[in-house]
Amino acid sequence: MMDDVHPSGASGRPELTLGPVLYNWSAQRLRDFYARIADEAPVDRVVIGEVICPKREPLAADALAWAAERLAAAGKRVVLASLALVMDDRDWEATLALGRDAEAFEANDLSAVEVRKGRPFAVGPFVNVYGLSTLRWLKELGAERICFGAELDREKMAALAREPGMEKEAIVFGRLPLALSARCYHARAHGLRKDECRFVCGEDPDGLPVTTLDGQAFVAVNGIATMSASYVDLTREWEELADMGVSGFRLLPQAVDMVAVARVWRDLLDGRIAGEEAHARIRAIAGGVPLANGFFHGGIGRAEVARPAGA
Repeated sequence: MMDDVHPSGASGRPELTLGPVLYNWSAQRLRDFYARIADEAPVDRVVIGEVICPKREPLAADALAWAAERLAAAGKRVVLASLALVMDDRDWEATLALGRDAEAFEANDLSAVEVRKGRPFAVGPFVNVYGLSTLRWLKELGAERICFGAELDREKMAALAREPGMEKEAIVFGRLPLALSARCYHARAHGLRKDECRFVCGEDPDGLPVTTLDGQAFVAVNGIATMSASYVDLTREWEELADMGVSGFRLLPQAVDMVAVARVWRDLLDGRIAGEEAHARIRAIAGGVPLANGFFHGGIGRAEVARPAGA
């Protein structure tokens, strides 16, 4: 049992956010997943929407609309997320409509920021924010919350977290989105063109593993997105994050028991377990997927720092 709980959230309680599903899950899988999240997961906010590929959006639209109502009825705050890469007029029209109509909105592309400026919005982790000048510019446009990018280390994160007037959030579990491309590696891996992809990314609900020539895990491909091979795990760093001023802790959905992951994090944030115990539980849930915290400690992203400085 921990002796000291950090009351870092705006309400005095650290918030737990479930990020959007970044993979091509079927409509039925999305419904089943969000029904269980609504009923069983101790999360405060749920960000939903098709962020990676606009071609997937029509397949998931009805399920996500249903999920938004289901989650709200269960008392979760629902935030609608924009595409992370707007490439043509059709993407722009979709972003424009979402930014105009959504009550709570997360911008993952600067075009989405343009749509929303002057009204409250959150900045998602796909918008690159590395310095205070950019953060202050976004705040002037209406940003009230930011989820830090995947590759920020503790020093950069702390500098940004000190900026007043915005809520800060960090990704603490899941494969990290590292890069986006106009090309689709997933389709190419199956010998298909992007325009005729047959939605083959749906065959890999946790990403397509990519290894080096000598067989080491390297990254995971998810449509046009390159994801980390490891799941980030910052259970042992959460108190340092809270001390910086981070009040939101984001879990990225993976093909594991996400209700169990959320319960571990709720127990951790509420002081019922310590970081080492939480880390051990997350490792068991992750199965054979390696855990990593290298970016936070300023090193190689896939590395797992066993003894964080100051621990």
